[in-house]
Amino acid sequence: MNSTPRRRFVLSAATAALAGSIPHLTRAQSTVSLRISSSLPADPNSAHYIWYQRFASNVSTLPGAKIELQYFPNSQLGKEADVVQQVKIGSIDMMLTGSSIWATVAPELGMLDLGYVFDSYPHLFKALDGGAGERLGRIVQERTKCTVIGWGSHFGSRSVYTKNPVRNLAEIKGVKLRVLPTTAFIETFKLIGAIPTPIAFNELYTALQTGVVDGFEHDPSTVLSTKLYEVSKYCWLTEHLFPPMVAVIGKRGWDKLPESVRPAVLKAAADATAFQRAQAVEHGKQAIEELKRLGITYYPMAKSEREQVRREMETRLWTAFAAQYPPTKPLFEAIAVNRA
Repeated sequence: MNSTPRRRFVLSAATAALAGSIPHLTRAQSTVSLRISSSLPADPNSAHYIWYQRFASNVSTLPGAKIELQYFPNSQLGKEADVVQQVKIGSIDMMLTGSSIWATVAPELGMLDLGYVFDSYPHLFKALDGGAGERLGRIVQERTKCTVIGWGSHFGSRSVYTKNPVRNLAEIKGVKLRVLPTTAFIETFKLIGAIPTPIAFNELYTALQTGVVDGFEHDPSTVLSTKLYEVSKYCWLTEHLFPPMVAVIGKRGWDKLPESVRPAVLKAAADATAFQRAQAVEHGKQAIEELKRLGITYYPMAKSEREQVRREMETRLWTAFAAQYPPTKPLFEAIAVNRA
């Protein structure tokens, strides 16, 4: 399991390397300290950490503002579901995570977690940058007073990793898979035939060791950075999900920032997002090759099974989701247009 000691990673923006161009500010500001939580290690294979490093580097260039970023990887500040609540109330300022966990407080975001909605990361980003991201961000703001400042990428699509071989729909039946505690994840894997088992990510390694679950679904880079390849040896390459990474800042954290600094912070986040997205494709490929070297065996999902599942998802889940959460209906329509 993760060997990183439980210590606080503190990276002062003043010590980060220069990156990006940020507008100059003239009025001196007192130091603002922001605590940032991540469930992943401070590791070059971590999508969270690469975004964070670029963001920290960017805010270090803000003239007239001193922003100290305190980075807490490896779920040091608690389980992701608990951290969401802490960001809401302001005891933690920012969170880097998958969009999935924010669906626990803004259920509409669950549309991004329904299997086979997106064909690729370019398809996802075309939809998000074309208006879906802004609309979903407004929903998060309305529900929680928190602000999404970046829609980044994970390093590779999510697929199913297991202790014993799974190569098709017949073999996934009855397999206990760890999933996030959201309706979209649970219903997606029920439809496929697995037994979805919501547990905290930082409990997954032990759960695999002890047989609480038989497998999980995640992206290859996270499997590599968290050493889950030590307790799972097979991957069914379902590529069922191309989930965004989100950077969310709470109201209290946002209010700490002087108004004159906020536009530059948003620009710093936008640059970090663009930079991180550009790294994602190669990182994902490299992670798969490294996992193969470390003993993971990959089985592709048959095209016919993929098409079968996608049709069932659309008929049984997407339509019902849009009916339950009407603001998502036009977003599903836009996604379909972008697919074409």
